[in-house]
Amino acid sequence: MKAEAALVGRWRELATCYNAVACALDRALQDAHGLSMSEYETLDRLVDANCEKRRMQEIAAAMYLSQSALSRTVARLEKHGYVQRGLCEADRRGVFVEITDAGRRCHADARETHLRILAEHLAPAP
Repeated sequence: MKAEAALVGRWRELATCYNAVACALDRALQDAHGLSMSEYETLDRLVDANCEKRRMQEIAAAMYLSQSALSRTVARLEKHGYVQRGLCEADRRGVFVEITDAGRRCHADARETHLRILAEHLAPAP
């Protein structure tokens, strides 16, 4: 019984920590850069990929978003000119997402805010 209570307690600590960091990130990124946390994370995954483009399926698998939520996120980024979508020539069902130069600049500007919030919430205690 003690082990179960400890497990549930640990889960609750993790969930509370995640929620606090996610809310802080969302607020700071929105206020400073007009981006949601999901939008920043999508740009970040594209920048970290070190390739021209990635399939939507790959991005969704690497993130916490469903296919439909990612599709809406990418649509918002596309509306601002930060990404562009294209069909896969080999598989017409596949959709690629490519970050634009404007998207790279936006990501670079928002990166400092992102790292600051992470450091504030996740830095080891002194």
